[in-house]
Order: sequence, then C-alpha cells, then structure tokens
Amino acid sequence: MSSHTAEPSLPPTSGVPEPPVKKRQLERVTSPPALRLPRRLAELVDTHALTLLRTTVGIVFVGFGVLKLFPSASPAEQLAVDAATKMTLGLVPETVLLLSLAALETAIGIGLIAGRRLLRPALVAFFLHMGGVFSTLFLLPDAMWQPHSPAPTMEGQYVVKNVVLVAVCLVVAAHEWSREHRPRRPDGAG
Repeated sequence: MSSHTAEPSLPPTSGVPEPPVKKRQLERVTSPPALRLPRRLAELVDTHALTLLRTTVGIVFVGFGVLKLFPSASPAEQLAVDAATKMTLGLVPETVLLLSLAALETAIGIGLIAGRRLLRPALVAFFLHMGGVFSTLFLLPDAMWQPHSPAPTMEGQYVVKNVVLVAVCLVVAAHEWSREHRPRRPDGAG
C-alpha cells in the first residue's frame, strides 16, 4: 500500500506579480489606532516643518509690527525707541523711528509668510533687525541687566528670547540658500 500525502492547493497565479504593500498600508494593519494619529501628525509636521517655522515667525513679526502702529500698545515700544534713538544719535524723531520699526517688522513678517521671492530679502532684513535688537543689551545696559547681577531684567529677557527666532530663521535661511545647490525633485517639491 502506498502512502500518498496531498499537497496544499495554491491559488492559481496569473503571472502578474502582486504589488508590494505600501508602508502606510502596512502601518494601518500593524499599528494600533492610538498610534496612527500621532504618527500621521508627525509626518505632516515633518513634511511642512520649514513652512510652519517661517510662517509662525512671520505672524509674530506682523503682530509686533502692527502693535507699534498704535501708541502705547506695544510693551517694547519705549525700549525700541530708546535704542533706535541711541543708534541714530538722536537725529531722527521718535515718531519716525517708531513708524519705521513698525513698517520694518511688518514687512519682514509679510516676507516670511509669503515666502517665494520675498523670502530672501525678508531674511536679510530679519538678521539686520536682530543685530539692532541685540545691540540694546549693550546700548541700554541699565534697562537690560539687573544691578550687580548678570541676570537680565524683564526688558532684557524680552530681548534675549529672540535667540529662538534667530535659530528658526537660521534654519529657514540655511534651507533657502542651499536650494540652488540641490538638484530639483521631479515632483517640484524642495
């Protein structure tokens, strides 16, 4: 008597290979639902990180610039006027200085938000403006630093926190100025 074992039957193949399972489809199957949303959000933020950084700094600048158009609305108004007065040796009236700062900050913000052809001039103006902002730490030491202490005053903290904006714009500028050395992607991104 011969023993015969049956082989499992395989579905017929049509000769066409099955498409590979996409990474996202695989994640949907293998990831618990609680992890899908954070992962998708992280992908979205990663994809649009530079635009997000550029736009949020732009919004901050437009907001601070517009505040300077209204008398006493900006908490940094007097500080900015005092520093700009020292920088211009008192030759420019305070009203003109304040309106100029308002226009400059608003223009920088609009350039950052709009991007495209306005981005590079906005970044140059931003870094020049930050040079002026940080100079207040030396031009107005009594207003910037607590007496007999290396700790900044509230006004000094207002200036020092701008290092975050500088870091953000350094990242945006590095990406923008390295674009001409990167090959264009076929999908138009980057």
